[in-house]
Amino acid sequence: MPPLNRRNFLQAAATLAAAHALPAAAMVPEPQPTPTSDELAALDALGQAELVRKKQITPLELVNAAIARIEKYDPALNSIITRTFEQARKKAAQPLGTGPFAGVPYLVKDLEPVAGVRQTFGSAPFKANVATYTSEVILRMERAGLIMVGKSNTPEFGLLPVTEPHGFGPTHNPWNPAHSPGGSSGGAAAAVAAGLVPIATASDGGGSIRIPSSCCGLFGLKLSRGRNPEAPGVKDDGLSVLHCVARSVRDSAALLDATRGPTVGERWYAPPPKRPYVEEVGVPPGRLRIAFATKDLAGNPVHADCAQAVTSTAKLCEELGHAVEEASPQFDGRLFGESFLVLWAAVAGRAVKTAKKLSGGKITAAAFEPWTQKLVEMDAKSDPSDVSMVWTGIAQQANLAMVKFLTKYDLFLTPTLGRPPVKIGELDQTWPIDKLIPWLNAYVPFTPLANATGQPAMSVPLYWNAEGLPIGSHFFGRYTDEATLLRLAAQLEQARPWTKRHPPALAAT
Repeated sequence: MPPLNRRNFLQAAATLAAAHALPAAAMVPEPQPTPTSDELAALDALGQAELVRKKQITPLELVNAAIARIEKYDPALNSIITRTFEQARKKAAQPLGTGPFAGVPYLVKDLEPVAGVRQTFGSAPFKANVATYTSEVILRMERAGLIMVGKSNTPEFGLLPVTEPHGFGPTHNPWNPAHSPGGSSGGAAAAVAAGLVPIATASDGGGSIRIPSSCCGLFGLKLSRGRNPEAPGVKDDGLSVLHCVARSVRDSAALLDATRGPTVGERWYAPPPKRPYVEEVGVPPGRLRIAFATKDLAGNPVHADCAQAVTSTAKLCEELGHAVEEASPQFDGRLFGESFLVLWAAVAGRAVKTAKKLSGGKITAAAFEPWTQKLVEMDAKSDPSDVSMVWTGIAQQANLAMVKFLTKYDLFLTPTLGRPPVKIGELDQTWPIDKLIPWLNAYVPFTPLANATGQPAMSVPLYWNAEGLPIGSHFFGRYTDEATLLRLAAQLEQARPWTKRHPPALAAT
């Protein structure tokens, strides 16, 4: 080190001053590289939207990345039956506002109308049908910034728990292509699980959000009756709700904040929450009282993998400080199953009657798939008073039993399904009715209850079996109490993160 004298001191001072006089731009860190396709696929919808807000990626780049993944992977999955790529690119190039999902690509289930886009209902006779209006929920999703890149595959009229429509072919589960992704939102769930898009719309009239969420390792929240609007296509049964399948709890909560609330002409109404649902994510749920069951509502045992998933989840809840015990609501589960079938047949009957009317009588029941025809035949044997009596019976038994049960407990935990994801083709619609209905009841023994009672419920992906297939855990909550479900779901997500798991079958495709 040179001796400190006046000359050396002045030189050092000048050097330091020059450094501080550098232009501010020289001190700005280099821009971050655009994330790769795989990096984008690993993000949830809010994570992708954050990249847009930070200008690390443009909406058009996000959309193009989703399109590239769809073109690469979907031929093996068959999750998307209508592609809207050019419309998506055009929208992505326009100002999108500051919605929570601005610039994020998503899919719309093909039961839901989007004006000017094909709407097939998963039914071959409607391959050329084009929707003339957009539902209110989809309009709200678009205002939140989501960009539709396609319509997802679904069974005919959403009537089955597998997605194998005769007119469009089966959708494959990305965890194992030989297995079903569930239904009726099977196309949506397969696409989200495979990372084609981070979120997709899903509807649930008997479990159609929760079933595919269980089969594909996603989070699926079935809303309370009246939480989201139905207009302008208001239904008179109150069974079905529209929401989404999602990778993360926060995505589901944030989307619900963007869509919830009635509009003109609604029949059902759920009071607004105390605060935004996304603010519930991360809030400690407190010490919850949780009842769990490993037998179905009629007292029959479920598959060992599904029972193990529930006991594992019950143990985790106990470790998190919740009070957990084995208990079930007391009502006639066998009678409930028979009653729900009457309601489900009425759904099919209305769908086919509407189809006949729209076609001017050119489409008959013979044009539809065997299960649809069987339901229509059942419905023809009923009259409106039969359906009314069924609703009365459900209200007097199942509804009342669940209300009493959830006075003692905060939540009721069951398997989402009675079996792991079934193989494609395992369900044969041509089976006689006395074989087909018991098969369906054994596979989907729990989820329809929440549709009949109007309660919220969720499937949480916490367990994978020895074959590497996801097995969902199912929670019933009190009517309009989505907040408690979301708080617990976020706690479970943190304790046993599932978003880091990715389908191995996809990599081999």
